[in-house]
Amino acid sequence: MNTKGWSWHVQRLAKMSAGEVAFRAIDQIRLRNWSRRRGPDGTFPSVIANRVDGWRMRPSVGRDAFDDASTTVVVQAADRLLAGEWTVLGMPRADIAEPDWAADPTGARFPTTQDAFRIDVRSTRYGDVKQVWELSRHHHVSLLACAWHLTGDDRYADMAARHLRSWWADNPVLVGVNWSSGIELGVRLIAWAWTRRLLDGWPGAAPLFEGNPVALTQLYWHQRYLDACRSRGSSANNHLVAETAGLLVASCAFDWFAESGRWRRHALDRLARVLETNTFRSGVNREQASDYHAFVGELGLVATVEAASFGLFVPSATWTRLCAMADAGATMVDERLRPPRQGDSDDGRALVVSDPDKGRWEDFLSVGAGVFGPLDWWPRLAPRPMGSLVAGLLGRPVAVAGRPAQRPERFADAGLSILRARAAAPGQEVWCRCDGGPLGFGSLAAHGHAAALSIEVRCGGVDVLADPGTYCYHAHPNWRTYFRSTRAHNTVVVDGVDQSVPGGPFLWRRQAVTRQFEAEGRSPQVLSWAAEHDGYERLASPVLHRRLVTLCAETGRLRVLDTLVTSGPHDVELRFHLGPTVGVELDGPMASLRWARPDDHTATAVLALPETLEWSLHRGEIDPIEGWYSTRFGERSPAAVLVGRATTSGVELTTDLVFGASSAP
Repeated sequence: MNTKGWSWHVQRLAKMSAGEVAFRAIDQIRLRNWSRRRGPDGTFPSVIANRVDGWRMRPSVGRDAFDDASTTVVVQAADRLLAGEWTVLGMPRADIAEPDWAADPTGARFPTTQDAFRIDVRSTRYGDVKQVWELSRHHHVSLLACAWHLTGDDRYADMAARHLRSWWADNPVLVGVNWSSGIELGVRLIAWAWTRRLLDGWPGAAPLFEGNPVALTQLYWHQRYLDACRSRGSSANNHLVAETAGLLVASCAFDWFAESGRWRRHALDRLARVLETNTFRSGVNREQASDYHAFVGELGLVATVEAASFGLFVPSATWTRLCAMADAGATMVDERLRPPRQGDSDDGRALVVSDPDKGRWEDFLSVGAGVFGPLDWWPRLAPRPMGSLVAGLLGRPVAVAGRPAQRPERFADAGLSILRARAAAPGQEVWCRCDGGPLGFGSLAAHGHAAALSIEVRCGGVDVLADPGTYCYHAHPNWRTYFRSTRAHNTVVVDGVDQSVPGGPFLWRRQAVTRQFEAEGRSPQVLSWAAEHDGYERLASPVLHRRLVTLCAETGRLRVLDTLVTSGPHDVELRFHLGPTVGVELDGPMASLRWARPDDHTATAVLALPETLEWSLHRGEIDPIEGWYSTRFGERSPAAVLVGRATTSGVELTTDLVFGASSAP
């Protein structure tokens, strides 16, 4: 018996309500009943669409609306696809010319004839399911369609059509791993809707979609699945947002079925509710994972704009919530438009119409700017195809009252604070994110990391004290455990255990509770943040960890004061992870830092560490895992981590980060 697997199931069930368990059981019965409709050849009967009278949802923006730079980026990315060069989640897809839709980049394959609901996607016996799912989101197909829209070069349309026909043939309804998760269906529907929109005018578009019985069957069952079998309860996070957004977009764009009107109404009502439950009033996403903020915001914007352009009435509360998400996103980024690296990140996108490796957050913000209009304090954004195309469906910005007149510094409900020391010149801003919020969303907190009171510090957009990132989900359990652990973040570890108790790769059995409070001495010249958490009060001799962070707005000098309140001795570790480009020399409690700025000048800093701890430097170690940084999902590289250790009772630890002069190389 696989006791580890059974343990996970028991812990997962413990996080569900009785109603959620019942709904999941009903969904399984429904899927099994649907699968019995499959014919002897393994396919479903063709769907008869009720009112296909041609494609009426025209492209939102003509070719002449794009500048040369934007067009070049799109075309260069599409040309890589034509040449058979493509990367998915950090790994090359050598088969991109003729994809194997059930295989990961290593060649490992999932079953292709098994019912989707019978495949264990958590097992790695068939490969990395995240890699398989990502390619089948068809972001590269919508990119090819955009390249055709901008150039009229039929090579892009031909490849897009070939891939769609291949996928539809290899993934019959409810068969295979690509039907096993609703979020995948939702994102895929958005890609298909925009592919059809951007290919409008290409002679092969109608035969590919509305004139194709196979395509109609796929479109119908994708939507019917999402309407009936949606994420609920403990899973009603970004998955439910994607499922609902996909259904709303598809039922507007492909208004071809008797159920289309009902699907639209259900999806629009549900989207309003799920955006509210997934988002703090401040606009910050409740997952406590920055890239999921952009993912959910992008999904909501794409779907709501689609509904409005179709002629549906969108409640003002929905527009207000989405506008708050866009304004919050504009607040979070540093001067290079890089967001925080808080929590999980898997490069999730609602829609891709340009190079996916360039400007992920710029795309999200460009849509927000196009739909609502940027405020005076927003960062300056270059034109982006994503913003032009999506906002172009509306024709004019949506007015939302009550937007912030100045850039906010903190989001109290989310526990997120951004301290900034404004620089005299570009490339010198000191940016500090402080984490004083909940672990994550709902009972699972699935995408949160055990990083209470951690900080992330950049200078000129360069990671100095870094959040190491995510790296992986399913494929490498030991690496997954490390990257979401307390010791992988810039905070204090007590007795070698996490602040929150993990129960699996997307589940926390016990969540640390954090409380923020006002710090003394705050002024326009000295910015400060203070918080505490109870994660270590579960120990035999309870420990309360408090942290005070101060930043001099003029000099950028940063001070971190950690206080551990306890009556008994504990093994204490204070950890500072450095960015991958930061060089370090450690001399006792003094660390000299050096890195290259984006303008090729050399920047320096000194990290004065607490003298009561014994300090050591680690980089790229495997056993145990120490000193790693994940630039993006699927990629990791060595990076230095400074670890200070001592066995002590209550203690105060002071750390100073002083930035030095920059010089030419």
